[in-house]
Amino acid sequence: MSEYRNEYHTPVLLEEAVALMEIGPAQTCVDLTFGGGGHSRRILRALGPEGRLYAFDQDRDARANCPDDPRFHFVESNFRFMRGALRLRGVGEVDAVLADLGVSSHHFDVAERGFSFRGSAPLDMRMNRRGAFTAADLVNRYSNAELTRVLRNWGELETPWKAANCIERARAARPLATTADLVEAVRPCTPKKDEAKFLTKLFQALRIEVNGELEALKMALEQSLRVLRPGGRLAVISYHSLEDRLVKNFMRSGNFDGRVEKDFYGRPAVPFEPVTRKAVTPSAEEVARNPRSRSARLRCARKL
Repeated sequence: MSEYRNEYHTPVLLEEAVALMEIGPAQTCVDLTFGGGGHSRRILRALGPEGRLYAFDQDRDARANCPDDPRFHFVESNFRFMRGALRLRGVGEVDAVLADLGVSSHHFDVAERGFSFRGSAPLDMRMNRRGAFTAADLVNRYSNAELTRVLRNWGELETPWKAANCIERARAARPLATTADLVEAVRPCTPKKDEAKFLTKLFQALRIEVNGELEALKMALEQSLRVLRPGGRLAVISYHSLEDRLVKNFMRSGNFDGRVEKDFYGRPAVPFEPVTRKAVTPSAEEVARNPRSRSARLRCARKL
């Protein structure tokens, strides 16, 4: 069992993910979500001198975690641009792709990033701080209908229109500038018994919209089909049902609806063979050690 820990982020399902990838010593691998570098360091341990690892992260803060290793190549980019970034570096095909879709502990713990509803910080939530659009822009500029859509689709709130109405009323008095402003704005519709769960969903919805997370995930999954060699493996760790549904459907059918097409002879025409029949979840020991791993779901598939 790995004991790797990092103040930036503690990797989730570390040994399980690397084992499912079946990394050979001379392989070329991709870590789409470098973060604190925990998964990347474990992948490097599995690679030999001829192996290569390309790690993506759009957050410049992550660069400080890069290992000093000639086999390691850091790509400061959103993983939605995986295929183009690899081709620029002379890489046409790879043997394994890993994505850990969780938000780094660093983003929750560094208050000024605005990812947490605890305390007061600027309403930011940008993974890439070079981007212009923030959560403050969203809550202050989106129409009531747009807010309702975001909270319903990305937060799966039971009554998204109530939260949208609360935000609209509060911003009419003055713009919402901080996480505390937003928490106070939705207080009239926040259930007392499930306050943390409600706010978690609310903040999740805004974060997904600000960063275009699900669209980026779709693009990365589609590109994985283009860059993986036959027999190559795709492993994805997701943390909420929206992500996991996309991953499960794509690995099952090659599309995001989960619709399995058939060839002329009626045989399933699918691009992947599932390696995991059901999602792998953290052990009780890992959850006790790292409570943020509780909702993690790992799936892996082999390209046919």
